[in-house]
Amino acid sequence: MSTVPVTRVLADAEAVADFVAERIADGIERAREAGADYVLGCPSGRTPLPTYRALTRLVRERGLAISHVRIALMDDYVVETESGFRNVDLEAHNSCRRFVRDEVVGPLNAAAADEGMAEDRLLQPDPANPEAYDELLREAGGIDCFLLASGAGDGHVAFNPPGSARDSGSRIVRLAEQTRIDNLGTFPEFGSLDAVPSHGLTVGIGTIAELSRSAVMIITTAEKREAFERISTAAAYDPEWPATVVAECADALVVADRAAAGVRE
Repeated sequence: MSTVPVTRVLADAEAVADFVAERIADGIERAREAGADYVLGCPSGRTPLPTYRALTRLVRERGLAISHVRIALMDDYVVETESGFRNVDLEAHNSCRRFVRDEVVGPLNAAAADEGMAEDRLLQPDPANPEAYDELLREAGGIDCFLLASGAGDGHVAFNPPGSARDSGSRIVRLAEQTRIDNLGTFPEFGSLDAVPSHGLTVGIGTIAELSRSAVMIITTAEKREAFERISTAAAYDPEWPATVVAECADALVVADRAAAGVRE
């Protein structure tokens, strides 16, 4: 059922990260007590990075076990070859798989009270068969918490461009030019727009809306002012701004800082 998402505005990006990390840590702890897995949907990039660092700190401070946690990737860049699309190299600066390994799984495992997450706890789409990813997530029981972020210029979420259908599933898409421009900031090593890949492997709008038990949209910095205005007031999915999918998610929450919300101290 679509509805305007609940919105929290906090002082700054650090406060947002602490708030969201507490929510995730509580979920991880509850799942452990229930003997269940906890599946966390993880985007890469600048916006969620403070949350991952805050979560790592909480795992260490609380002495949390995390071997029951599974990480679900949202997207990755792909390149076209004669035999079809493939992921960019794992060690490439713009590899989302490398980002999640280095910024999420590695630090959490180092902080955990147990052996941490095994390699098979990482869920990721296969560019040779992206449609199968939705079924894999369904078999995993869905995503307990899907972290989301919005493109500043065009509202893309994961790599879903404007115009993406509400029922779209995991697939390979041609990246919108504005999405590629936005990602010059996320991955400055590109150097120029020509270096940004033209295609990406992504979960779909339907994947996010239908397979998430809860979703948290993180919106920080003044450059995300338009994103905040569009998302915090959306009562339903607007294909012109894909990040409004959060309005279609169960237990949806938008968490923004004052800069993004345009609130003065």
